[in-house]
Amino acid sequence: DPLYYWQQTEDDVTVTVNIPQDITKDDIKVHFSPDKISVVLKDQPPVMEGELYSSVDHESCTWIIRENKSLEISLLKKNEGPRWPELIVGDTRGEFIMDSSQFSEITESLMHLTSEVMNPDPEKENPPCNAQELEECDAFLEDNASLCRFDGDTLKVTHIINLGSNQYLFSVVVDPKEMPCFCLRHDVDALLWQPHSDQPENMWEHIATFNALGYVQASKQDKKFMACAPDYSYAALCECLRRVFIYRQPTPLATVLYNRKEGRQVGQVAKQLVATLEANDPILGFQATNERLFVLTTKTLFLIKVNSGN
Repeated sequence: DPLYYWQQTEDDVTVTVNIPQDITKDDIKVHFSPDKISVVLKDQPPVMEGELYSSVDHESCTWIIRENKSLEISLLKKNEGPRWPELIVGDTRGEFIMDSSQFSEITESLMHLTSEVMNPDPEKENPPCNAQELEECDAFLEDNASLCRFDGDTLKVTHIINLGSNQYLFSVVVDPKEMPCFCLRHDVDALLWQPHSDQPENMWEHIATFNALGYVQASKQDKKFMACAPDYSYAALCECLRRVFIYRQPTPLATVLYNRKEGRQVGQVAKQLVATLEANDPILGFQATNERLFVLTTKTLFLIKVNSGN
């Protein structure tokens, strides 16, 4: 689990550290400098230590212990405005939490690139999507991919659906009694669809959404396999060698976090995990269950425990 969580606004950065019950104020050593920070609890190794992404007004930086036994550190940015992509340079032990106002701000800035309906008016001077504005990772070869349904008796095609920009990502068996589900990219998200062969009027049912997975997977140019848990608790993808990326659905937080701008408590976050296999052999197989992820290489079968279970 992350050692600390952090949020930011245009003016400041807030860091929350969950501390043991037996730690007192005298056991906490926090040192600020214009470009560095150090946080030590008693005689333990530093929880945070290193060079900050950008300079802070170290004389205005403060820290307090909240009632829920969490250490809250406030850093005042020296240069207001720019967003920090990381808190401490090269430190991956913390987790960034984006509040709803920041998410809405980003969504609003991207609104001109999307539309609620598919190509509502192709005669307009400004079409809903301009190919010149797409990033390189958005280009894929399945432009002409189609979804077809065959009749088992006549072996004839009964339905053909042009997927268009809804890129096919992967298939997964959720219910052994049903046909395999298929996952398609819808704008920045990935949607999981369950086919029903015995329901002609409701043949495709939307059963799960993985937020932002469509855009994230497009940036992984070396990806080889994708999968998701049958209970939709997480999705995962792997590269040809070593690295496995796991994207968990939003879950409640053990540590209390507050949005300093709105004074609102943040209740849930979605986590991204990266696992590096201790082998340089090519990955040949990839299978997800509700609790575990199985990764097969040419010499080893790796088991990654994602969710707690028996």
